Formats: sequence, C-alpha cells, structure tokens
Amino acid sequence: MEFAVVEGESFSPSCSTLIMPALSIGNVGQLAVDLLISSARARRVAYLDEPSVLPCAGNDAFGPDAVGDLALALEAYESTSHRLAFIQQRSPVITGMMVSFAKNVADFMRSIGKNHIVILSSLDSGKRRVIDASSDMQVYYLSSCNEDGSDPEYEKLGWKKLEEYDPSHKRWSCLTGLVEGDVFSEDMVGDTDEMTINDYYASLPFAALFSACKAKGLKVSCVLCYCSEGDNMPESFQLAEAVRKLLGHGPEKFHGNGSNEWTVPLSWKSVYGPPPDMSIF
Repeated sequence: MEFAVVEGESFSPSCSTLIMPALSIGNVGQLAVDLLISSARARRVAYLDEPSVLPCAGNDAFGPDAVGDLALALEAYESTSHRLAFIQQRSPVITGMMVSFAKNVADFMRSIGKNHIVILSSLDSGKRRVIDASSDMQVYYLSSCNEDGSDPEYEKLGWKKLEEYDPSHKRWSCLTGLVEGDVFSEDMVGDTDEMTINDYYASLPFAALFSACKAKGLKVSCVLCYCSEGDNMPESFQLAEAVRKLLGHGPEKFHGNGSNEWTVPLSWKSVYGPPPDMSIF
C-alpha cells in the first residue's frame, strides 16, 4: 500500500490506536467511523492508494462546509488530542482480493507505528442463532488477547464474544494460513459449497482484517453488532458509543460545540437529512 501525506501533516507516534471499518451490511462500520472522525475533529493526514480497493471520489465528507476538497476511497485521519488515528474506507474491495487487502493494511499499520487496531463492522441479523429481545443493541467482540478471541476487559463492558469464532474450524484456519503466507487459494475461503454458519463469519471482511493484524503481532479488537439493511444511523451511533467506552474516554471527549451529542458529518446531511436525537450519554 502506498500513501501520500497531506502537506504539513505527518503520522503522530502519540496516536498509537487506529480505528477502521470492515465493510458489511448497512455500512454501519463506515458510518460509525464517520461519527468518530467528525466528533474528534480529526485531521486528514494522508491519502492511501491500495490496488485492491475500487476507486471513488466525492466532495469533502466532514465540512463544516462543502468547499470542494476531494474525499477518496481510502484516507487516514488523526486526532492528537484524542490520541487516535482512523482509516476511512469508502468503496469495496475487489472480489477475490480481501486477503491481499487485509495483509497490505496490516503491513501499513505496523509500518506507521500503530499497535492497537480497532475494527468496526456489522453482521447480518438474519444469521443470528439467538435473538436478543432487549431493546438495546448487543455489542459483540473479538480480541487477540486470547487464542479463543475472548477478553475479560470487554466482558466487563457487558459485551459478548462472537461465539462463531473458532480458530480450529476449517475456514478460520485456512484464513489464518492465507494471511501467514501458506500456499492456499483464496477460493477456498470464498467457496460457498456446504457453507456452515462458521464459514459465513470467516468469509466477512472483518475476519480477514482480524487475522492479518493478529498474524503481524498487532493487538486487534473487533467491535460488532447485528443489523438489517435500511436506515442504520441508530446502530452507527451505538457502535461509536461502544468504541468510546472501549477506549475509556468520558463523554466530554467527543462532544463538539459545547453540546453533549455526536457531531454529525456534513456528508450525512444530504443523504439522511436531520440526524436522530442521539445524545452521547
């Protein structure tokens, strides 16, 4: 992966935690990263060039005014006051290149000194084994802390480990082999014949990113939620709030303009209209 640093900017060693989305149903991960970047008032520090990601371009995503600055498919942002870095991905990975993309991302993040990677993604609610009848969104996680993906610190937050993660399962172990450089075909990961529920989760982008970062010795956490296609703004607010708790930041860390609410990015307003009343508390 190549990159071009914005004039006058650089990657800060103080921003050792990096947050990025893994594209999935409802684009909840991307929307949550939008909220975090906008609320943290993060600065764009680099444009990233990755051949496995489809190109796209649009107007400035965060504003406060549309001044004509291009937003591209992959960009890096940092907020030194929050000690956070972000990668925003605005277009999908070319079919069959997800593992290559994940390996390149992991190499890039290690090369710029990031040591904790937080991946945000959604899961298809139609694949849930057990339906949670509570009104609040349940947050699920995976962590590189233990081999089985568990982490006692995340359990204290009331989150549940993604039960379908099984590193010994054929497709999960194949994915691990691919990112570690073993000789496999990516078709083995994408083959849908006789696909089980474990195979479904292992085939999603977050799984490749998690495996690649773990293989590079990076601390990596996935923060996940179930949703359906539609207006997924509520899930994005809740996922962003989950990240705030994971990082141990108080609500005041992300409020803008003297309010206690998330700062909605400019790019949302023309697509979704006025945001729902989602206080950071």
